[in-house]
Amino acid sequence: MAARARGSVREIQPVDVGDAGLAAAEAGAFLAALRSAAAAAGPGAAGDAVWAAVAAAGVLRPEHPHALHQLVYYSVYAGWDRAARGPPPYWFPSPIDCKQTNLGRLMEENGPKLLGSSYKDPISSFNHFYRFSVENQEVYWSMVLKQLAVKFQQEPKAILSTSDRSNKGGTWLQGAVLNIAECCLLPCPSLKRTDDSTAIIWRDEGLDDHPVNRMSLKELRSQVITVANALDTMFQKGDRIAIDMPMTCDAVIIYLAIVLGGFVVVSIADSFAPQEIGTRMAVSKAKAIFTQDFIIRGGKKVPLYSRVVQGTSSKAVVIPATGGYLGVTLRNGDVSWKDFLSRAAGRSSIYSAAYQSADAITNILFSSGTTGEPKAIPWTQLAPIRCAADTWAHLDVQPQDIGCWPTNLGWVMGPIILYSCFLNGATLALYHGSPLGRDFCKFVQDAGVTVLGSVPSLVKSWKAGNYAKGLDWTKIRVLGTTGEASDIDDNLWLTSRTSYKPIVECCGGTELASSYIQGSLLQPQAFGAFSGASMSTGFVILDEQGTPYPDDVPCAGEVGLFPLYFGATNWLLNADHNKVYFDGMPIYKGRQLRRHGDIVQRTVGGYYIVQGRADDTMNLGGIKTSSVEIERVCNRADEGLLETAAVSIKPAGGGPEHLAILAVLKDRSAQYDVNLLKSKFQRAIQKNLNPLFKKASGITMAHYCLVLCSGSAHIKGGIVVLVFSSLAITSAPYTATIPFEK
Repeated sequence: MAARARGSVREIQPVDVGDAGLAAAEAGAFLAALRSAAAAAGPGAAGDAVWAAVAAAGVLRPEHPHALHQLVYYSVYAGWDRAARGPPPYWFPSPIDCKQTNLGRLMEENGPKLLGSSYKDPISSFNHFYRFSVENQEVYWSMVLKQLAVKFQQEPKAILSTSDRSNKGGTWLQGAVLNIAECCLLPCPSLKRTDDSTAIIWRDEGLDDHPVNRMSLKELRSQVITVANALDTMFQKGDRIAIDMPMTCDAVIIYLAIVLGGFVVVSIADSFAPQEIGTRMAVSKAKAIFTQDFIIRGGKKVPLYSRVVQGTSSKAVVIPATGGYLGVTLRNGDVSWKDFLSRAAGRSSIYSAAYQSADAITNILFSSGTTGEPKAIPWTQLAPIRCAADTWAHLDVQPQDIGCWPTNLGWVMGPIILYSCFLNGATLALYHGSPLGRDFCKFVQDAGVTVLGSVPSLVKSWKAGNYAKGLDWTKIRVLGTTGEASDIDDNLWLTSRTSYKPIVECCGGTELASSYIQGSLLQPQAFGAFSGASMSTGFVILDEQGTPYPDDVPCAGEVGLFPLYFGATNWLLNADHNKVYFDGMPIYKGRQLRRHGDIVQRTVGGYYIVQGRADDTMNLGGIKTSSVEIERVCNRADEGLLETAAVSIKPAGGGPEHLAILAVLKDRSAQYDVNLLKSKFQRAIQKNLNPLFKKASGITMAHYCLVLCSGSAHIKGGIVVLVFSSLAITSAPYTATIPFEK
């Protein structure tokens, strides 16, 4: 049900409210409250002032139909001139509450000393303090480190050293010695974290009417030590050990134990096909892999161990998905979880953590490679500090918060949410099952989640099923989203379920261990837009000649990051780091800029919108891949194909990218069943790349269509332009452009 928006909120009539689904008995009182709130903004007030007044008055409630929220929001902003004023804001920081945010408290305490008489308050002085953090990184990071549960065995000699000019990213925390996993497991008085504090809240799928489970910090530490002791009986310090399983309590315990013991985690997403598992095991030189027999999703058992066996001959430690017994027969040399844990019997319950330098590797993650092989990205002990500091500053994660972000340790958000909770003194909430439906949404309520992260495809599923209906999400105080472009109306639905809490948009990279642009609770937020750069992160937007546009001028172009970036990589396992991230980038203020690859628009009003990529990386349903990877498997999908080209398309209205497969046939006169060929592409990609590239119930994880190139292409300026009338996912015409090389 949807109601037609009016030209302004004052034009909304009782019939409109009724059409939007509100009962007639409530319509009169609602409309009176709405008009009263709008009038409080003053005569002739602009849309943002009217919306701020309506939101502050609490006229719209979570239990109201979404059509009513749509009616009011779109009517308020019906006359908004986006070109002249930028994206319309939906959330505004409070002059009072802003001083209780992490960053607000830091600014109130240090702003007058650092910024002098120009300091006013956290909102009006935010941009000034941000610039200070970029220009004085040593000062900023020395303050932030004190806010986190980071315990050094040896304090750093310096926050940042730039004496080695060959290290373009600088040397951070030189001389520091620590174990970042131990930092997650110890009591921390400054964060009011004790042994009795709840470290993890979780629930198993299928037990949704049962109370949530809780694990204290002491219990977590004990289980991590047990696994670390068992690891010591099988591996040498520095060995690389993979994790390929859902992000369960066991997965988190294994992850922390590997790092605590001085080993290296190799992160592999549990959705990968055998070939992709094998590639990551080979590239990382992993000695073993932790996995499950099955994955439980939506009541179904999805094989996982069998995929691992097909993908690698390395030793596997296999955990049962349910109960205490495995549902598979192990191959020779593999070990059950029960037998693995028994190796720790008789060993001390007091464990000596492996202390290492700040630049020691703790985790190897993977990002899409533009040549077909994924980039192996090493995370040092700096990376967890960076991601925890970013969520401290931007998502305002605080002690006693309960953070939930459905993801996997094979994707960068897995380690990010783990460290963001534990290094900030917050509780990590895990749902052992599918996050797509009602059961997960109920877990968010029952666990008392206060910081909820998502990807836009998840939100689309929740909204489509109206899965939050009747649930209380008002304990949520901050929302986060990343992975792909957000849909404005989906985000309107999401924030309305929480009584209009802010959604912090985040965009970054695995190699950065963070976001370079994101929202802030000290700035107004607009749907589908980033309100600024991350604290201490500097960047410019480059024109086609590689010349930076002036700061604060509306423009669009490729991003160039300032190279002195805490937590970012300075090498890759299987690629030339300098070639990937620096070659060909211009010099700015005496230093070569770092490549990220995003094309970004800076709007009027200072918001940022990601428009796509400068390379061939695609973002489909929150999963990053490259055209080369997709074309490699599609070219072998049918004997009648000469070649294929994969193109991603950004919808005009925003939201996730769509994928088009452009196919050239060997026999141009042959008659092909388009739907049959499309299904072959679908199966090939699922089997050889990632099973998540499929249409799931209630949500489209990725979109596939087929275009047979038959005279519809023409060359213009070195670009092949293909115009096709419709796709499988829309009836609207699209124009796609791809580089012409042949």
